[in-house]
Amino acid sequence: MTASITRYAFYAINAAIIIYLVAPIVVVIGTAFTTTGYPTFPPHGFTLRWFERVMTVAGFPEAIWLSTVLAVCSTVASLVLGTFSALALGRCRMRGHGAFSAFVMLPILFPGTVMGLALLVLFSQLGLAGSFTGLVIAHSLVATPFVIRMVMASLGEFDPAVEEAARNLGAGWWRTFFQITLALIRPGLLAGAMFAFIISFDELVVTLFLSGPRLETVPIKVFTYLEFNSDPTISAISTLLIFAWMAIGIPFYSRLMSANLRK
Repeated sequence: MTASITRYAFYAINAAIIIYLVAPIVVVIGTAFTTTGYPTFPPHGFTLRWFERVMTVAGFPEAIWLSTVLAVCSTVASLVLGTFSALALGRCRMRGHGAFSAFVMLPILFPGTVMGLALLVLFSQLGLAGSFTGLVIAHSLVATPFVIRMVMASLGEFDPAVEEAARNLGAGWWRTFFQITLALIRPGLLAGAMFAFIISFDELVVTLFLSGPRLETVPIKVFTYLEFNSDPTISAISTLLIFAWMAIGIPFYSRLMSANLRK
Protein backbone atom coordinates (compact mmCIF):
# COMPACT_ATOMS: atom_id res chain seq x y z
CA MET A 1 0.00 0.00 0.00
CA THR A 2 2.78 2.39 0.95
CA ALA A 3 4.69 1.53 -2.23
CA SER A 4 1.59 2.29 -4.34
CA ILE A 5 1.09 5.66 -2.66
CA THR A 6 4.75 6.53 -3.17
CA ARG A 7 4.56 5.56 -6.84
CA TYR A 8 1.40 7.62 -7.47
CA ALA A 9 2.92 10.58 -5.63
CA PHE A 10 6.01 10.27 -7.82
CA TYR A 11 3.85 10.24 -10.96
CA ALA A 12 1.85 13.24 -9.73
CA ILE A 13 4.98 15.27 -9.01
CA ASN A 14 6.45 14.47 -12.42
CA ALA A 15 3.16 15.35 -14.14
CA ALA A 16 3.09 18.68 -12.28
CA ILE A 17 6.66 19.45 -13.37
CA ILE A 18 5.87 18.60 -17.00
CA ILE A 19 2.74 20.79 -16.94
CA TYR A 20 4.74 23.62 -15.37
CA LEU A 21 7.33 23.43 -18.16
CA VAL A 22 4.97 22.86 -21.08
CA ALA A 23 2.11 25.22 -20.14
CA PRO A 24 3.88 28.45 -21.19
CA ILE A 25 4.78 26.90 -24.55
CA VAL A 26 1.17 25.85 -25.12
CA VAL A 27 -0.04 29.36 -24.27
CA VAL A 28 2.41 30.98 -26.68
CA ILE A 29 1.43 28.64 -29.51
CA GLY A 30 -2.27 29.18 -28.81
CA THR A 31 -2.03 32.97 -28.86
CA ALA A 32 -0.29 32.85 -32.25
CA PHE A 33 -3.51 31.71 -33.93
CA THR A 34 -6.02 34.05 -32.29
CA THR A 35 -8.05 36.43 -34.45
CA THR A 36 -7.91 39.23 -31.90
CA GLY A 37 -5.39 42.04 -32.18
CA TYR A 38 -3.82 41.17 -28.86
CA PRO A 39 -2.54 37.88 -27.37
CA THR A 40 -5.30 35.97 -25.64
CA PHE A 41 -5.66 32.40 -24.43
CA PRO A 42 -7.69 30.38 -25.20
CA PRO A 43 -7.49 31.86 -28.70
CA HIS A 44 -10.57 33.45 -30.27
CA GLY A 45 -11.06 31.87 -33.69
CA PHE A 46 -8.25 30.68 -35.93
CA THR A 47 -6.06 32.66 -38.31
CA LEU A 48 -2.62 32.51 -39.88
CA ARG A 49 -2.33 36.23 -40.51
CA TRP A 50 0.15 36.74 -37.67
CA PHE A 51 2.55 34.28 -39.32
CA GLU A 52 2.15 36.18 -42.58
CA ARG A 53 2.85 39.40 -40.71
CA VAL A 54 6.16 38.00 -39.46
CA MET A 55 7.37 37.80 -43.06
CA THR A 56 5.95 41.21 -44.07
CA VAL A 57 6.86 43.44 -41.12
CA ALA A 58 9.96 45.45 -41.98
CA GLY A 59 13.06 43.93 -40.45
CA PHE A 60 11.85 40.47 -39.47
CA PRO A 61 12.94 38.55 -42.62
CA GLU A 62 16.32 40.30 -42.52
CA ALA A 63 16.67 39.54 -38.80
CA ILE A 64 15.89 35.85 -39.36
CA TRP A 65 18.49 35.64 -42.13
CA LEU A 66 21.11 37.49 -40.08
CA SER A 67 20.51 35.32 -37.00
CA THR A 68 20.77 32.15 -39.09
CA VAL A 69 24.04 33.16 -40.78
CA LEU A 70 25.46 34.39 -37.47
CA ALA A 71 24.47 31.15 -35.71
CA VAL A 72 26.05 29.01 -38.46
CA CYS A 73 29.33 30.95 -38.36
CA SER A 74 29.41 30.89 -34.55
CA THR A 75 28.65 27.18 -34.50
CA VAL A 76 31.52 26.38 -36.85
CA ALA A 77 33.95 28.51 -34.82
CA SER A 78 32.70 27.03 -31.53
CA LEU A 79 33.08 23.49 -32.83
CA VAL A 80 36.70 24.08 -33.85
CA LEU A 81 37.65 25.84 -30.61
CA GLY A 82 35.59 23.56 -28.39
CA THR A 83 36.80 20.31 -29.94
CA PHE A 84 40.50 21.11 -29.65
CA SER A 85 40.03 22.57 -26.17
CA ALA A 86 38.21 19.41 -25.06
CA LEU A 87 40.96 17.23 -26.50
CA ALA A 88 43.57 19.29 -24.66
CA LEU A 89 41.65 19.07 -21.39
CA GLY A 90 40.95 15.37 -21.79
CA ARG A 91 44.37 14.24 -22.96
CA CYS A 92 46.95 16.59 -21.43
CA ARG A 93 47.45 16.43 -17.66
CA MET A 94 49.98 19.23 -17.34
CA ARG A 95 50.57 21.77 -14.59
CA GLY A 96 47.72 24.29 -14.44
CA HIS A 97 45.22 21.87 -15.95
CA GLY A 98 42.55 22.77 -13.39
CA ALA A 99 43.07 26.50 -13.89
CA PHE A 100 42.81 26.16 -17.67
CA SER A 101 39.66 24.06 -17.31
CA ALA A 102 38.07 26.73 -15.11
CA PHE A 103 39.22 29.50 -17.47
CA VAL A 104 37.52 28.07 -20.57
CA MET A 105 34.27 27.75 -18.58
CA LEU A 106 34.24 31.41 -17.50
CA PRO A 107 31.78 32.57 -20.22
CA ILE A 108 29.13 30.37 -18.57
CA LEU A 109 29.77 31.90 -15.13
CA PHE A 110 29.79 35.59 -16.09
CA PRO A 111 26.41 37.38 -16.33
CA GLY A 112 25.49 38.43 -19.85
CA THR A 113 25.62 42.12 -18.91
CA VAL A 114 29.20 41.81 -17.64
CA MET A 115 30.28 39.81 -20.67
CA GLY A 116 28.61 42.22 -23.08
CA LEU A 117 30.13 45.31 -21.45
CA ALA A 118 33.60 43.76 -21.29
CA LEU A 119 33.47 42.76 -24.95
CA LEU A 120 32.16 46.20 -25.91
CA VAL A 121 35.14 47.91 -24.25
CA LEU A 122 37.58 45.47 -25.89
CA PHE A 123 35.99 45.55 -29.35
CA SER A 124 35.81 49.36 -29.29
CA GLN A 125 39.59 49.39 -28.99
CA LEU A 126 39.94 46.83 -31.79
CA GLY A 127 37.40 48.43 -34.11
CA LEU A 128 35.07 45.41 -33.98
CA ALA A 129 32.15 46.99 -32.11
CA GLY A 130 29.02 47.05 -34.24
CA SER A 131 30.46 44.60 -36.78
CA PHE A 132 29.39 41.14 -37.90
CA THR A 133 32.86 39.79 -37.12
CA GLY A 134 32.58 41.05 -33.56
CA LEU A 135 29.23 39.32 -33.13
CA VAL A 136 30.64 36.03 -34.44
CA ILE A 137 33.54 36.23 -31.98
CA ALA A 138 31.23 37.09 -29.07
CA HIS A 139 28.70 34.34 -29.83
CA SER A 140 31.50 31.81 -30.32
CA LEU A 141 32.92 32.80 -26.94
CA VAL A 142 29.55 32.25 -25.27
CA ALA A 143 28.82 28.93 -27.00
CA THR A 144 32.27 27.29 -26.87
CA PRO A 145 32.04 26.09 -23.22
CA PHE A 146 28.92 24.09 -24.08
CA VAL A 147 30.72 22.44 -26.99
CA ILE A 148 33.65 21.62 -24.70
CA ARG A 149 31.35 19.90 -22.20
CA MET A 150 29.57 17.88 -24.88
CA VAL A 151 32.81 16.76 -26.54
CA MET A 152 34.41 15.88 -23.19
CA ALA A 153 31.39 13.71 -22.40
CA SER A 154 32.05 11.76 -25.60
CA LEU A 155 35.75 11.56 -24.82
CA GLY A 156 34.87 9.95 -21.50
CA GLU A 157 33.67 6.89 -23.44
CA PHE A 158 36.54 7.01 -25.93
CA ASP A 159 39.24 4.33 -25.95
CA PRO A 160 42.63 5.87 -26.85
CA ALA A 161 43.85 2.40 -27.86
CA VAL A 162 41.87 2.76 -31.09
CA GLU A 163 43.94 5.80 -32.06
CA GLU A 164 47.16 4.02 -31.12
CA ALA A 165 46.19 1.07 -33.30
CA ALA A 166 45.53 3.37 -36.26
CA ARG A 167 48.91 5.11 -35.86
CA ASN A 168 50.68 1.76 -35.48
CA LEU A 169 49.16 0.73 -38.81
CA GLY A 170 50.68 3.75 -40.52
CA ALA A 171 48.01 6.43 -40.25
CA GLY A 172 49.34 9.92 -39.61
CA TRP A 173 48.08 12.24 -36.86
CA TRP A 174 45.66 14.16 -39.05
CA ARG A 175 44.32 11.05 -40.76
CA THR A 176 43.77 9.41 -37.37
CA PHE A 177 42.09 12.54 -36.09
CA PHE A 178 39.65 12.92 -38.99
CA GLN A 179 38.86 9.25 -39.62
CA ILE A 180 39.01 7.82 -36.09
CA THR A 181 38.75 10.49 -33.39
CA LEU A 182 36.05 12.65 -34.97
CA ALA A 183 34.02 9.59 -35.95
CA LEU A 184 34.02 8.25 -32.39
CA ILE A 185 33.16 11.56 -30.71
CA ARG A 186 30.51 12.45 -33.30
CA PRO A 187 27.60 12.38 -30.78
CA GLY A 188 29.35 15.01 -28.69
CA LEU A 189 30.08 17.10 -31.77
CA LEU A 190 26.46 16.97 -32.91
CA ALA A 191 25.15 17.83 -29.45
CA GLY A 192 27.66 20.67 -29.14
CA ALA A 193 26.72 22.01 -32.57
CA MET A 194 23.03 21.94 -31.67
CA PHE A 195 23.64 23.78 -28.39
CA ALA A 196 25.93 26.32 -30.05
CA PHE A 197 23.45 27.08 -32.83
CA ILE A 198 20.50 27.55 -30.47
CA ILE A 199 22.51 29.63 -27.98
CA SER A 200 23.82 31.90 -30.74
CA PHE A 201 20.41 32.30 -32.37
CA ASP A 202 18.73 33.20 -29.05
CA GLU A 203 21.49 35.37 -27.56
CA LEU A 204 20.14 38.81 -26.60
CA VAL A 205 22.11 40.54 -23.84
CA VAL A 206 25.60 40.30 -25.34
CA THR A 207 24.22 41.11 -28.80
CA LEU A 208 22.55 44.28 -27.48
CA PHE A 209 25.94 45.62 -26.45
CA LEU A 210 27.74 44.76 -29.68
CA SER A 211 25.22 45.03 -32.53
CA GLY A 212 25.13 47.98 -34.90
CA PRO A 213 22.21 49.78 -36.57
CA ARG A 214 22.13 47.27 -39.43
CA LEU A 215 22.76 44.19 -37.30
CA GLU A 216 19.38 43.41 -35.75
CA THR A 217 19.10 39.74 -34.88
CA VAL A 218 15.76 38.06 -34.11
CA PRO A 219 16.01 38.53 -30.30
CA ILE A 220 16.83 42.22 -30.73
CA LYS A 221 14.02 42.68 -33.27
CA VAL A 222 11.56 41.00 -30.91
CA PHE A 223 12.82 43.12 -28.01
CA THR A 224 12.41 46.41 -29.89
CA TYR A 225 9.10 45.35 -31.45
CA LEU A 226 7.58 44.72 -28.01
CA GLU A 227 8.37 48.30 -26.97
CA PHE A 228 5.74 49.70 -29.33
CA ASN A 229 3.44 46.76 -30.20
CA SER A 230 1.43 44.16 -28.32
CA ASP A 231 -0.12 42.10 -31.12
CA PRO A 232 0.32 38.30 -31.52
CA THR A 233 3.11 38.72 -34.09
CA ILE A 234 5.62 37.94 -31.36
CA SER A 235 3.67 34.80 -30.47
CA ALA A 236 3.82 33.77 -34.13
CA ILE A 237 7.58 34.14 -34.43
CA SER A 238 8.00 32.40 -31.06
CA THR A 239 5.89 29.52 -32.36
CA LEU A 240 8.06 29.27 -35.47
CA LEU A 241 11.17 29.11 -33.29
CA ILE A 242 9.60 26.47 -31.02
CA PHE A 243 8.82 24.20 -33.97
CA ALA A 244 12.24 24.87 -35.50
CA TRP A 245 14.03 23.83 -32.29
CA MET A 246 11.78 20.78 -32.02
CA ALA A 247 12.64 19.83 -35.61
CA ILE A 248 16.34 20.10 -34.74
CA GLY A 249 16.27 18.53 -31.28
CA ILE A 250 13.79 15.65 -31.48
CA PRO A 251 15.47 13.72 -34.36
CA PHE A 252 18.87 14.16 -32.71
CA TYR A 253 17.58 13.06 -29.31
CA SER A 254 15.83 10.04 -30.83
CA ARG A 255 18.98 9.03 -32.68
CA LEU A 256 21.09 9.47 -29.55
CA MET A 257 18.71 7.36 -27.46
CA SER A 258 18.68 4.62 -30.11
CA ALA A 259 22.48 4.58 -30.13
CA ASN A 260 22.55 4.27 -26.33
CA LEU A 261 20.03 1.44 -26.37
CA ARG A 262 22.12 -0.46 -28.92
CA LYS A 263 25.06 -0.23 -26.55
